[in-house]
Amino acid sequence: MNINPNIEKPIFIQIAEQLEDSIFTGVYPEETKVPSTNEISALFSINPHTVLKGMNLLVGDEIIYKKRGLGMFVKEGAVEKIRRKRQGQFYDQFIASLIDEAGKLHMTKEEVITLIERGYENERNSN
Repeated sequence: MNINPNIEKPIFIQIAEQLEDSIFTGVYPEETKVPSTNEISALFSINPHTVLKGMNLLVGDEIIYKKRGLGMFVKEGAVEKIRRKRQGQFYDQFIASLIDEAGKLHMTKEEVITLIERGYENERNSN
C-alpha cells in the first residue's frame, strides 16, 4: 500500500482504494483476513479512526466484512463486485474523455479503433 498525505484525495479514501486494489489483484484473496486498522495505522503513522473510516467504505460496498473478535475479511464475490464497479467507472474515466479528445482532433471512430489495436499489439510485443 502507498498512502500520500500530500495529495488532495482524503487519506481514508486512499486507504479504501489501496485495499480494494490489493483485493482485486489477489494480494488478499476472498475469505482471507486483511490487515487490521491498528496494523495499517502503525505502518503509515495514521490515526486508526481514519483507517477505520476507509475500511468502513469497503464494508458498505460489501467488499470486506467483520468477523467478531477476528478482524476484517474479504467477502466472497468481492473480486467480481470490484470488477463490475471498475468496468462502470472505466467508461466515465477513460472512454468518454477519449471520445471527446478524438472529436476535438477530428478523428473518426475507425482511426481511434486503429490506435487502440496498435496499443494492444505493442503491449503483446513487449511481453
